[in-house]
Amino acid sequence: MIELALLIDTASLIYVFDFIGIIACAVAGTMLAMSKGFDLFGCVLVSMVNAIGGGTIRDVMLDRYPLFWMMDLNYVFTITLTSILCQMFFCPTVRINGVLKFFDAIGLSAFSVIGLTVALSTGAPPPIAVMMAVMTSIAGGIMRDMICQELPMVLQKEIYITACIIGSLTYLGLWRLGVMAWLSELAMLMVVFGVRMLAVRHDWHLPSIRMVGWLIKNEGKK
Repeated sequence: MIELALLIDTASLIYVFDFIGIIACAVAGTMLAMSKGFDLFGCVLVSMVNAIGGGTIRDVMLDRYPLFWMMDLNYVFTITLTSILCQMFFCPTVRINGVLKFFDAIGLSAFSVIGLTVALSTGAPPPIAVMMAVMTSIAGGIMRDMICQELPMVLQKEIYITACIIGSLTYLGLWRLGVMAWLSELAMLMVVFGVRMLAVRHDWHLPSIRMVGWLIKNEGKK
């Protein structure tokens, strides 16, 4: 275990997580744009917004300049290539809802880890770091859905933010216990992805405040 830990570079692992999220979100953005009839460059634009939108807002809020994707052109090249390949080989007649949620879950988990660790590395307190994890993981998807004239999925009682918060708390708990950073990151990645996919599989949704009030009111009448 010690030898394995020495071989694992945390910075490299974070970079891998980042590109896992980038590719997943580029695919998700392209598929949604294709289903809306967008052209080649429209699909690439939507994939860009989906993949780097959340991280861009995070860096602006944390005053991190220059922006991460401006320092490393691999982000732009990867998103563009992924979008073009997706447009070449993806069948637009396939129902995209389930596939979109799967790739969204990958992006959600990877970007949650990135957002949290980046914020902590700047000295942000844990509550702010959790907020940055949420921002990084969902802001791009919200902008994507708005461009495609869809009601953002994260605003429809879907288990997105909750999964991110649970994963972030898992990381912070392990971090406090002195667990190695790369193990904490892997644990957070799996927790966020697992919670999100369980929510999709079992159709879990968060109740609205109005619904909770209605249930309490009706329980009181019994």
